[in-house]
Amino acid sequence: MLEKRDMCSCTIQPRRQRLLHRQVQPLLILAAFLVGVRTELVDPKFKEPIVNVTTPVGREAMLSCIVQDLAGYKVAWLRVDTQTILTIANHVITKNHRISVSHSDHRTWFLHIREVRESDRGWYMCQINTDPMKSQIGYLEVVVPPDIVDNQTSTDMVVREGNDVTLQCSATGSPAPNITWRREDGQKILLGNGGKALTVEGAHFNITKVNRLHMGSYLCIATNGIPPSVSKRIMLIVHFPPMITVPNQLVGAQEGQLMTLECLSEAYPKSINYWTRDNDEIVPQGGKYEPVLVDNAYRVHMKLIIHSVSTKDYGSYKCVSRNSLGDTDGSISVYAIPSGSGSNSNTGNDTKYKGKLRQNSGNNILEGNQDMLKEQDLKLRSRNKNGDVTDDYEDSSSTRKKSSVLLLIVTITLILCLNHRLPFRTLNPA
Repeated sequence: MLEKRDMCSCTIQPRRQRLLHRQVQPLLILAAFLVGVRTELVDPKFKEPIVNVTTPVGREAMLSCIVQDLAGYKVAWLRVDTQTILTIANHVITKNHRISVSHSDHRTWFLHIREVRESDRGWYMCQINTDPMKSQIGYLEVVVPPDIVDNQTSTDMVVREGNDVTLQCSATGSPAPNITWRREDGQKILLGNGGKALTVEGAHFNITKVNRLHMGSYLCIATNGIPPSVSKRIMLIVHFPPMITVPNQLVGAQEGQLMTLECLSEAYPKSINYWTRDNDEIVPQGGKYEPVLVDNAYRVHMKLIIHSVSTKDYGSYKCVSRNSLGDTDGSISVYAIPSGSGSNSNTGNDTKYKGKLRQNSGNNILEGNQDMLKEQDLKLRSRNKNGDVTDDYEDSSSTRKKSSVLLLIVTITLILCLNHRLPFRTLNPA
């Protein structure tokens, strides 16, 4: 039993010695550094200052200290703000696993900091254990690329036309990022003073009396010179009741012709668009009637194509646009062009017409201008009892015949008178 205990004590004791050696060794190194080497006749000195270093977060930073005539003296690195000894000669004193030291022929001593964090930013000191101690310091700047703070940045927004709106964007980074706004589609931003600009600077983007032209996607871009720049997309949605513009209020067509009626509608949310006739009856789809809708953002180009126009197709049509904020319509009159007029046009006046609010809309949007057009005056012609067309001048064919006969009679009479002159009586004087 005694032999076993001796064996155990023999195996345990070296482990304790190694542990003690590990604990004491940094202290011995520090003591040796503080005591220094007094037998050297040389006087070490710094050959040049420590160059300040700028490193992006997450990268490796390296500070260099160049010493001349070091001889038997030692070099140490310290953190100035915390007075923490990081390294002495080739040994790392700090428990920070990201710190290491290297040198080049005991002349240039490098302090390595891996996976740099913002907390590593600050002053670092290089010391030589002379008496008095010599030292110099250098600064480590840690830069951070920008990052947008979502909970402090605007999300997609919906606003009623005419109200004010503010878009906000917040970002972190070192140095502090600059915030720039621009439209995603590349168009210029409409400013409150009536001007336009490609970009707007600042964390807050204010829009007074927003209108439908402001609608679209905006990019909040954060930059601080440290790549990469970041951006966030914010959609601005503007709600407004429908408005209709009629390019041609008066349209003419001959029977059998192809005719197209057109209206331009603007509304958001998206509107329901359809056509009606004189008695507000909805124009059916299919057959000779072909409704066509072309969407472009909040704009809709409404077309009604009528194939082979007939007599019953003449009259009044309405293009109607309706959404949750109201409804409006525009009127178009279709008139007949006589087949003998030689006109091939199926459009009338180009005056634009903005539809007014219908009575049931309940919205107070201003009514658009309405320039009521009169129908073109057709040439009036009277008709006789048989239905034949009578012009406003007489047929002169019979008159010309009578004149010719009369002229012939006069000519013959003159000839006879010249050839057979009547005898004249001569009176003798008494």
